[in-house]
Amino acid sequence: MAPLTDFYHLTMAYGHWRAGRHRVPAAAELFFRRGPFRGAFALGAGLAEGLRCLRAFRFSAADVAYLRSILPSTTEDAFFDYLATLDTSEVTVSAVLEGSVVFARVPFLQVKGPLLVVQLLETTLLCLVNYASLVATNASRFRLLAGPDVKLVEMGLRRAQGPDGALSASKYSYIGGECCPVAPHGIAATPSPMSPSPSLLAGFDYTSNVLAGKLYGIPVRGTIAHSFIMSFTSLEEVQLRVSLPPLAGGEPVDLPALAESWLQRVDTNPLFAHARSGLPNFCAVALALHQLGYQAIGVRLDSGDLAQQSKEVRRVLRACGAHFQVPWFETIPIAVSNDISEQSLEEFSREGSEIDMIGVGTNLVTCPLQPSLGCVYKLVEVNGSPCLKLTEDEEKMTIPGSKTIYRLYDAAGHPFMDLMALEEEPSPSAGQELAVRVLGMLGEARKVVPTTVEPLHRTYFRDGQMCEPLPSLLEVKSHAQASLSLLNPAHRRLHEPQPYPVAVSERLHRLLAELRQASQ
Repeated sequence: MAPLTDFYHLTMAYGHWRAGRHRVPAAAELFFRRGPFRGAFALGAGLAEGLRCLRAFRFSAADVAYLRSILPSTTEDAFFDYLATLDTSEVTVSAVLEGSVVFARVPFLQVKGPLLVVQLLETTLLCLVNYASLVATNASRFRLLAGPDVKLVEMGLRRAQGPDGALSASKYSYIGGECCPVAPHGIAATPSPMSPSPSLLAGFDYTSNVLAGKLYGIPVRGTIAHSFIMSFTSLEEVQLRVSLPPLAGGEPVDLPALAESWLQRVDTNPLFAHARSGLPNFCAVALALHQLGYQAIGVRLDSGDLAQQSKEVRRVLRACGAHFQVPWFETIPIAVSNDISEQSLEEFSREGSEIDMIGVGTNLVTCPLQPSLGCVYKLVEVNGSPCLKLTEDEEKMTIPGSKTIYRLYDAAGHPFMDLMALEEEPSPSAGQELAVRVLGMLGEARKVVPTTVEPLHRTYFRDGQMCEPLPSLLEVKSHAQASLSLLNPAHRRLHEPQPYPVAVSERLHRLLAELRQASQ
């Protein structure tokens, strides 16, 4: 994976090597500048993939040969010899737990090591984290709109940006969905000021992507396509009659014939007088299955007014179940699809519906409301000296120095501020009055008293090896649920959320002011 980088990183690497600065210690941070989808938060994802890539980071002989072919002919042979020995044995990476809620301008991944290697890792890490975090965040928004009881199916394989994009979408939309109430091993040790609400979920329950199910253990679900129905014009075309043995035992029964007999009874019932043809047919087949001891899986709707149709279908199912004394009929799941968007879910909520399962494809995997999270990776320290990117746009100005990140919680257990402090500063304590400067309002000092203080980063990678086990997808899912549940509803809401304050310590603010003054 080492060649998964932009060409200019290689030319810069050569410059560092020629200048004798390739082994100078450096630190960089990965973050985004604005909350995605006009919201206040994102879910950090893709971190495990990034760490696995670091562990395998090497230029093979074939890689080096290719680099010789694209770099200028004047590039010294010794540089290619050096690249052949390059690895991440001197790199340290700390990060938030994957699935954590993260906020704009707060680093959710920090990299330290030799300058040349730290810079070479930039594009690789951005590639692995940007889309993963974006689609996980998008999925959490769909979940928050759908509520905790509706099942969500990711079905964007045919609409995604190629197979890689499709697999990533399946994997990361699953993050934060329904999970067990007790956090699995590896997450349970995470300090949590407040137990998460068991009713709040954050992601999808299933995928239609069979390969994603195989690779990642995501539950797979599907319905039925129009083409299957269209391929038949009558039951006579079923050459091999479908025989089904009763669950209680006995001889197999001709299911189509049994369904036809039920259809005659259903068609004469007044409750189907205005029903579309598909619904009486479904009820006839479901009643035939019931007679043999089976239960129908569900109804799928995919066009028209889905909310209204779901209510009409539920009314018929209830009436049918009551008339034929089949109690489970009234709870038959109703699934919908058809270019479902956030607006669709808002309409379902506003109008009321009887929908149990929603399939989302294009508007989930392509993230049309915001096609990129816009993560950036910036140097903050070189050779022990803090460095700063200066710009007239304060939002694009970097925060210098190697830092420790803290999340501050209020008495209700909600995070109310993320605080960046220099590494050498003493850790803040619960109940301690802290002097801080909020980004965007640096000219004004504020004092806050947190009820709980949580360090956000863990060191995952050191000396070329993982130094902490990476969580499984289910553990990430559990942590995402917990992290979202802790958010204040004002910060969690999807439209016009209350801005979440991100602050720097007074000492870090002084360093920032000194560097800005020195550059003028």
